[in-house]
Amino acid sequence: MTMWMVRAQVDSRLYKPFLERSVIAIGWADVGDLGRYHSRGAILSAVRGARPERKSQYHVVAAGMLYRFSKEMAAGDWVITYNKQRRVYAVGKIEGDYRHDSDFDEHDPNVRPVTWLPKEISRDRFSARTRNTLGSILTLFLLPPEVEEEIVSVSNDGAVSASATEMPDQREEEDLLDDIEARSAELIKDQIVELDWQELQDLVAGILRAMGYKTRVSPAGADRGKDIVASRDGFGFEDPRIVVEVKHQPGTSMGAQDIRSFLGGRHASDKGLYVSTGGFSREANYEADRANIPVMLMDMDSLVQALLDNYRDLDPDTQRLIPLKRIFWPVA
Repeated sequence: MTMWMVRAQVDSRLYKPFLERSVIAIGWADVGDLGRYHSRGAILSAVRGARPERKSQYHVVAAGMLYRFSKEMAAGDWVITYNKQRRVYAVGKIEGDYRHDSDFDEHDPNVRPVTWLPKEISRDRFSARTRNTLGSILTLFLLPPEVEEEIVSVSNDGAVSASATEMPDQREEEDLLDDIEARSAELIKDQIVELDWQELQDLVAGILRAMGYKTRVSPAGADRGKDIVASRDGFGFEDPRIVVEVKHQPGTSMGAQDIRSFLGGRHASDKGLYVSTGGFSREANYEADRANIPVMLMDMDSLVQALLDNYRDLDPDTQRLIPLKRIFWPVA
């Protein structure tokens, strides 16, 4: 069998209309009737044209979702949706083809007919594994077979899963948290890649200020191997004096010669920070290790971690470069 999760929009706004009108629906009204597009590429072009201000990855994800809803879903597939206020799921079977129906909802006119089972299912009846899978933030996604089997069993008044009657398995919760953190880090990297060089330089300077340093940022142009100078007094007279080079070339790693050029002319008491969104070659790391002054090489992963570690203390202008939202996670 095939089973899909389809979210009922923000705050489960469409959950009741789904059940009352015997449908599922998704948005993107500005793309129009999906029936006129005959390939994923055609949908992707329409998505880009409708929202050109959004990033490429956003377009790809949205086009994939619209293609699946209009072309891959089929009569006989199963579907599940969620009411987060009441913490219950509804399970149903898709009964027909895709259609465009703006009378259903002006924002979510892409619909498919569904026959819903008469009984809703409490979220508490599922195992931690299934709850974690259903908790994905995606609007539409295909469920793995083991999750489908559990949903069908519970729908047929099967026994409550043993793990659902206890506290969620700690390893499963840790795996979910690790997955969320990894996805968040990748999304932050995507935002950093979209910055221009000057914005990246300002981001690095802002992180240093959040760590208690005062910074002097070089204007665009020849900087003699330094983009930022950070020190406690703001003038570079008081140790430590941190000299920073920023390279914003995603996909292009810095080599040993780049490190040697950066080190040229440094004072004996200087500390070096070399930031590269493209990372560093093995030879560059070797060159930094044998340098006559302390040098830290900061790649994209290290930059994201420094941003997260100091985000709360960033000034508002720096936070606006990479706007983030704080979430809370239960601990054992």
